[in-house]
Amino acid sequence: MKKLILLSVIALGLLYACSSVPITGRSQLNLVSDSEVLTLSLQEYNDYIKTATKSTDKTKTALVVKVGTNIANAVTQYYKSIGQEAALSDYSWEFNLIEDAQVNAFCMPGGKIVVYTGILPVTQDETGLAVVLGHEVGHAIAKHANERMSQQVVAQYGATAVGALLGGKSETIQNIAQQVYGLGAQYGVMLRYERKQELEADRLGLDLMAIAGYDPQKAVSFWQRMAAQSSASVPEFMSTHPADATRIAEIQKFMPEAMEIYNTLHK
Repeated sequence: MKKLILLSVIALGLLYACSSVPITGRSQLNLVSDSEVLTLSLQEYNDYIKTATKSTDKTKTALVVKVGTNIANAVTQYYKSIGQEAALSDYSWEFNLIEDAQVNAFCMPGGKIVVYTGILPVTQDETGLAVVLGHEVGHAIAKHANERMSQQVVAQYGATAVGALLGGKSETIQNIAQQVYGLGAQYGVMLRYERKQELEADRLGLDLMAIAGYDPQKAVSFWQRMAAQSSASVPEFMSTHPADATRIAEIQKFMPEAMEIYNTLHK
C-alpha cells in the first residue's frame, strides 16, 4: 500500500512537472528548476571560457555576434508576440567564436553559445551561420538541457531522486547533475540531446531565422554541406543528430511554416 501511495505521489509530481516547448507545443518533462540548471551551466561555461582560445579574427567574430544577436532578437520578438516576454528574464545571450578545427557549435542553458572556427567553411556565409545559431538558440529556448537531465534522473535514479527533486533538495540536484548532466566534460559540452530534440531544434531554428530575416530555404543546402562533411567521418556537431535524409525531410516538412513567417515579415 505504501509503495502504491508513493508511486501515485510521484506520478502526480511528474504530471505537474510537465511543461511545453515554445512554437512546437510539445509537452516535456521538467523536474529541475531553471535556477539550478542555470547556476550549474554558468559555472561550467565560465570554466570552459577561461581555457578556450577565442578567435582573433575580428571580422568573423563580429559576424558570429551579429547573427547571434539577430537570432536572439527574434526570440524576443516571438515572445513579445505571445505576451510572454517575462519568460526570457533568465536568459543572458552570449556568442563566442573559438579557435578550434572541430566542425562544431554548442549551447549552454540560458543562452551561452560557442561556435568553433572549424564550422565556418561549412556555413560559408551569414545565412549559413544563422542556420547553426538558430538551431543552438532553439535548444536553449526549448530547455532541452533541463529535459534531458530530468529524463536521466527518472531513468537512472528512480523514485528516490524524483522525490528529492520535487522536494527541492539542492544538494541532491547538484549530485545528480555531476553524475548525469556531464559537468566537467571536455569542451564544456553537457549531456547530449536526443534525436527528437535535435529535429525540434531544427524546426525552431527555421522559424527563428525566418523571424530574423534570413531565408529558411538556405537551411537545406547547409545540411547538405554538413552531410558531405560526414562522408569520411562524422563531425561532432552531427554525432548524435538524425540521419541526413531524415533531417532534410523534416526540414522540408516544416519549411512552409517558416516561409510563411519569412514572407509575412520580410516580403
